[in-house]
Amino acid sequence: MASDELAAKLQRRLDIGDQPPGSEPECGSGCEQGAAEEKPATAAADNELSAKLLRRGELNDGSAEPQQPSLRVFNPNTEFKEFSRKQIRDMESMFRRYDAGKDGFIDLMELKLMMEKLEAPQTHLSLKNMIKEVDEDFDGKLSFREFLLIFRKAAAGELAEDSGLHVLAQLSEIDVSAEGVKGAKTFFEAKLQAINSANRFEQEIKEEQEEKKKQAEQKRQKQAAFKELQSAFK
Repeated sequence: MASDELAAKLQRRLDIGDQPPGSEPECGSGCEQGAAEEKPATAAADNELSAKLLRRGELNDGSAEPQQPSLRVFNPNTEFKEFSRKQIRDMESMFRRYDAGKDGFIDLMELKLMMEKLEAPQTHLSLKNMIKEVDEDFDGKLSFREFLLIFRKAAAGELAEDSGLHVLAQLSEIDVSAEGVKGAKTFFEAKLQAINSANRFEQEIKEEQEEKKKQAEQKRQKQAAFKELQSAFK
């Protein structure tokens, strides 16, 4: 339909172009109205096409950066409150260790190597099922958030004992036995656990800050001792 309409418009333009100068189109005022309506639509289409061609040319020349899809900000410490900051750091360290491609994902082959290094090799089908169980975006690989879901499911007892994910969680040497608010039996118990979790989070931050201050002070003392030693040889 669209091609027939375009062909008709092109033929109409050719017919008008073949007429002698000063002559009126055969369709009279109706034709003028159609041409007036056609001109804005044609101009808009031409502008859009020109913009696309210009954008493609800039990308080919390297003068423009390709647009990246917007990514949702992910904070593991706020989304996975059942784990301590140290546990999350340990999980992140493990994730990075097996992310051989350093692309922020663990694909099928990287998962295969991980399970082999943990001395629990899996079949190809088992590896695919392991990813499928926590693969929320269906891209066939594990993001760090999906990797954390493995340990959340393990802590909540949601993994079958004969599953590959359960084996991974058991052999990871990351202790996730302490259950969070999900393990509460009553509302008041859950409320108390939530308060304790918040207090624990604040305490962990304070301990990290104190540790950083301690390291900074030790560094300052070493620098002062080194300068004193230098001055002794002058």
